[in-house]
Amino acid sequence: MLQATSTTEVLCAPPATDDVRPRPALLRALGRSEPPPVVEIQGETFCLIELLKHDSWAATAIYESPSRKALCKFNRQQAIFIIPMRWLGRLLAARERGFHDRLAGIAGIAPALGAVCVDGKPLPHAVARTFIDGHALAEGEWVDDDFFPRFQDLLVEVHRRHFAHVDLHKRENILVDTAGRPYLIDFQISFALPVDNRLVTALFGGLLRLLQRCDEYHLLKHQIKHRPDQAGLTCFDLESLRPWWIRIHRRLAVPFRSFRRGLLIRLGIRSTSGHAFSEAFPEIAHRRAAA
Repeated sequence: MLQATSTTEVLCAPPATDDVRPRPALLRALGRSEPPPVVEIQGETFCLIELLKHDSWAATAIYESPSRKALCKFNRQQAIFIIPMRWLGRLLAARERGFHDRLAGIAGIAPALGAVCVDGKPLPHAVARTFIDGHALAEGEWVDDDFFPRFQDLLVEVHRRHFAHVDLHKRENILVDTAGRPYLIDFQISFALPVDNRLVTALFGGLLRLLQRCDEYHLLKHQIKHRPDQAGLTCFDLESLRPWWIRIHRRLAVPFRSFRRGLLIRLGIRSTSGHAFSEAFPEIAHRRAAA
């Protein structure tokens, strides 16, 4: 059996505090189950070496074969009370596989690895990509001179393929590899239009452009925070550049996050601080914040 190896993207979870309890099955994508210890991808056997997160939407883990590593995401299978959710897991996995196919060959997009199998049977709710050795863009991190020029080229090519990431405001979705290069990950809520359907493009092209402008705004926001010398702008300038639709989104999203945080506190899943890293098993990005 392969053993866990150290990597800059993987951190050990901080000890759980006495005033929190693990998430109940209802709030875990796989319920009481965990990702399989062994999977087959492209004819190779991969062993589980690290569980990165297990939230309501998916369980994400690193697997290793004798020659390489893979990151596998297992989407929602747990029912919501009496409502089956396996269909949602299959749908989310199919969407993400399609997005990876759409973006194949772009520098800064981790290559997809095809079907994830257990005992020779494909798992329709699972998706796999090449593991990127690196770390999520950290608060206050000063990146290399060519990091944001590379990222801008990456985003231009992504948008050229009739695609919007949509979730670029999260630093956790931006990886810095060991050579200091940017990678864009997590396409769970991304949006794309078919390239050969004029009717759909006419109907939803405006929405695509709006979402792409959101991507560009968030890229600028990250550049101002991590390389202000290159951006030529300040956080005060950013306030005036914020599009109206992002302002509306914040008015809706902030109360929702507050409600969700309060609910998790009342359920005993988070401590009274409400911080994500106070959970019994915080996801990888929040383990770094607690370190």
